[in-house]
Amino acid sequence: MPARASISSAPLPGSTPRPPPPARDRYGSAVGAPPPPGEPVMLDDGRRLKLRPVQASDVAALQRLFTRLTPGEIRMRFMHSVTELPDVLARRMTDLDHVCELAWVLMDSVDDARAEMRGVARLYIDAATGAEFALLVEQPYTGQGLGALLMTQLIRACRERGLDELWGHVLAENHPMLDLCAELGFTRAPVPGDPGVMHVRLAL
Repeated sequence: MPARASISSAPLPGSTPRPPPPARDRYGSAVGAPPPPGEPVMLDDGRRLKLRPVQASDVAALQRLFTRLTPGEIRMRFMHSVTELPDVLARRMTDLDHVCELAWVLMDSVDDARAEMRGVARLYIDAATGAEFALLVEQPYTGQGLGALLMTQLIRACRERGLDELWGHVLAENHPMLDLCAELGFTRAPVPGDPGVMHVRLAL
């Protein structure tokens, strides 16, 4: 069953409000601003997570998540073998330019100093062509609807930005991700010249 999430509009404790930038998209959303603080999530098995935007301070948590992934999980996410997540890449994945990148993480504690990252969803935005997504949920937390929760967050963010399309490349053997995309209305087709990879696309 899908994870249940309650949405809070209140700022996170200790957070500092950011002044809105002047530029806005056609839907009135601030362009270049980080997304607002996210949602507490209660899983059906009683575990609690917090969905929030990634932060520059998440480097260590992201690297710890990487060390817990199996080679198969790494291949499904990166589509090739990766043996480590060096500091420079981890910083690149957490300290974002919010004009062209957005990312959310699922943390297992409200206390970020002690939290472990259990999932991450990312958008690479090109205003002319839409956005490419990447998504990962750590294996012990799969089957709880978190993939759908993260993908719904990505779709919502794309619509707020006024984007026309969300797309991604998924290994043909990654049946859970392909099934999720189908449930959410994505179309799919083999990548030309690489039948082992599917191009999935959602018109927004």
